[in-house]
Amino acid sequence: MFAFLRAINVGGRTVTMDRLRAAFVETGLSDVETFIASGNIIFSTKAAGREALERRIEKALAASLGWQVDTFVRSAGELAEIARYEPFGRHDRQPAGAVLHIAFMRELPPAATRDIILEHRSEIDDFRVHGRELYWLIRGRMSDSNFSAARLEKILGAPVTARNANTVRRLTERYCPA
Repeated sequence: MFAFLRAINVGGRTVTMDRLRAAFVETGLSDVETFIASGNIIFSTKAAGREALERRIEKALAASLGWQVDTFVRSAGELAEIARYEPFGRHDRQPAGAVLHIAFMRELPPAATRDIILEHRSEIDDFRVHGRELYWLIRGRMSDSNFSAARLEKILGAPVTARNANTVRRLTERYCPA
């Protein structure tokens, strides 16, 4: 299983990966690993029910760290599908300098909300919603974009956490055998 944590090691909320691993182990999860210092946790559990697992992790992290950490859990199969999905064509054929980000959401947003997101497409930004993920292609630098994860959260009325697609692909290559 994979947990993607929102706002880890950004905005003054610094935490060591050792502390994160310990919090997950204290929650009863096993085989806990971290992948780069941005809140990507790999773990094993026999627990069923994604939403209950997310709440359990969030409660443990709040107790350990002293602040709310929104958590987005995906199975190995889900993550492999997310990494394989190519909403804008093959990633190795994207324009030079383009960067694909994947925002993890709690649930598929309603059609009207998806339409609002798509209204923000431009020459720089493009979006696709697929399942509980938003794929955000930036043609250029992040600073060239008029969009942000904060704006996405405002549109959704819910938290998200985003990762560079290369990070998601590397996680999949390492932890999701074909």
